[in-house]
Amino acid sequence: MNKTQNITLSLPKDLLQKIKHIAIDKQTSVSGLLTQVLEEIVKKEDLYEKARLHHINILESGFDLGTEGKISLDRDDLHER
Repeated sequence: MNKTQNITLSLPKDLLQKIKHIAIDKQTSVSGLLTQVLEEIVKKEDLYEKARLHHINILESGFDLGTEGKISLDRDDLHER
């Protein structure tokens, strides 16, 4: 079971009124609406971090380019005119 903790949040009155209307339209409370939005932010951050670590791992392990570590071309071959 998830434990919850209350927080105090200060918002401009006009923003709070708009948030209340959005919450009503979505048939939830302001607290429920904010919880959904914050959960989505955390989920996106977690996915980003997972992808970042995955790609760092790929970069660190390197790529097999079929050269067996040997360069067969020299600079002149690469820049032939």
